[in-house]
Amino acid sequence: MMELPRVFDIVERTPRVLWALLDGVSPAWTQAEYESASGQRGWSAYEVVGHLVIVEKGNWLPRLRRILNEGEAKPFDAFAQESTITPVSGRPLASLLDEFTAAREANVRELRGLNLSTADFSRTGQHPKLGRVTAGHLLSTWAVHDLHHLRQIGLAMAWQYREEVGPWREFLNTLHNRPVE
Repeated sequence: MMELPRVFDIVERTPRVLWALLDGVSPAWTQAEYESASGQRGWSAYEVVGHLVIVEKGNWLPRLRRILNEGEAKPFDAFAQESTITPVSGRPLASLLDEFTAAREANVRELRGLNLSTADFSRTGQHPKLGRVTAGHLLSTWAVHDLHHLRQIGLAMAWQYREEVGPWREFLNTLHNRPVE
């Protein structure tokens, strides 16, 4: 069962984790990609942060508001899951981290201010692809989405030294062949 304090455990910490891991790190680490298990290009750490900025502004709270205000009467607006900001934008990574942090802090404040009850977690909305979803599903996904992308950042960064680790690669499942996204 989804517990809101556990969601806050993750979503409140994610900006600090990103700052601690990425602030001041060279673009050789933050702009490097990896190859996924399917052979496709995986996002760089920079692109993951760019994605988190976009998702923070257009996904979690707008969809939660839709569930609370409209229920299933009005489906969620479509959201481009692959949307991101790339290094080609010329924006410094610190600028993206600032933007994400500010948006996340505002969303957490708003979420806390909603004073959701356990009954609210069962309220439903309509996802354009998934069909009926609950507020609890959405809030749980928000936390897991953060963890998924933190893992993806680790994959992109570790992949840069896949050859340099030499024989230790055997013990680093992140580097076995191609990482699974």
